[in-house]
Amino acid sequence: SSSMGELDRVLGGGLVPGSAILIGGHPGAGKSTLLLQTLCKLAATQKCLYITGEESLRQVKLRANRLEADMPSLQLMAETNLELIINAITTEKPGVVIVDSIQTVYHPAIESAPGSVSQVRESTAKLMRLAKESGTSIFVVGHVTKEGAIAGPKVLEHMVDTVLQFEGERTHLYRILRAAKNRYGSTNEIGVFEMGEKGLVEVPNPSALFLSERSFGASGSTVAATMEGTRPILVEAQALVTPSSYGVPQRTATGFDYKRLQMLLAVLEKRMGLRLGDRDVFVNIAGGVRVDDPGVDLAVAAAIASSFRDIPADSSTVLVGEIGLGGELRGVAHVPLRVAEAAKLGFEGVVVPEINRKKLADRKELSLVAAGTVLDGVNAVL
Repeated sequence: SSSMGELDRVLGGGLVPGSAILIGGHPGAGKSTLLLQTLCKLAATQKCLYITGEESLRQVKLRANRLEADMPSLQLMAETNLELIINAITTEKPGVVIVDSIQTVYHPAIESAPGSVSQVRESTAKLMRLAKESGTSIFVVGHVTKEGAIAGPKVLEHMVDTVLQFEGERTHLYRILRAAKNRYGSTNEIGVFEMGEKGLVEVPNPSALFLSERSFGASGSTVAATMEGTRPILVEAQALVTPSSYGVPQRTATGFDYKRLQMLLAVLEKRMGLRLGDRDVFVNIAGGVRVDDPGVDLAVAAAIASSFRDIPADSSTVLVGEIGLGGELRGVAHVPLRVAEAAKLGFEGVVVPEINRKKLADRKELSLVAAGTVLDGVNAVL
């Protein structure tokens, strides 16, 4: 175990000896903070080595003091020369190593500057070989481009065993850890952390967190049940529909796929008669989380209809369902898990696609509404 439950979940259960894990994220997301906290806990049971190429030893020590994550047995090394780093790992034989970051490391035999394609590729390859030969688990921190992709050659992601992406705006409290690639587990799991004064705190119940600031009695707000791997999460879908002040109406989506929003607006106009062609539509998944699950379609559509008609949606009901182009409500996976999460958080009702009703026959704690079309599903909460 990495001693961080949310990190274990994303890794597929914990650290595998000899594995190489690449973790990327925007500056300030909390990559170094997360790894330092993890390593300080691991250092209580095994030898760990933190190699920093971006900070001095004193800076790392000060950060550990601020996080109250001080561990005297944790070994630190401020070095960017790859040969010296490999010698230190070979000599000390630690169980877990962190290299922060790979873009600062250079091999003296290569003439190009640190951070160049050849330096990053060669450094990662040598660290990978060392991890496999010694059985040491190595975390490698990677910089990202402004688009969010890991900087350097794409072969970098192919070489390592696991690629983790640390998401979250600096203005949001919450950080989400996703696996883009994992040889030892699922890539659908997410870990949720809250950034506080003393570093990152695990969030074992993200549904309650994402719904904690929900407003009641306001139009344009519904609750969706989405799946992130094996974890059901309830999120708030918000929509604002206003008359357009410009020639071309605006469509803006935050945390939701923009093209899918365009499709949903076309379906609502064609199948429900909502005149949205002259309206600006803004959709937001509250809390800074990004949702790719088609099962939230119905909740987004209901939020748009609620704002358009200015009628508050039923705040005690959760919506689940994928919307097809014909206006039909299609079945989604893991409905029993989604419904169980809604019941656990005290919701009274749930709207599900007709085809999923038979899997929920024994659910008595919630009032179930099975809808066949988007019109039925939206009317059930308006």
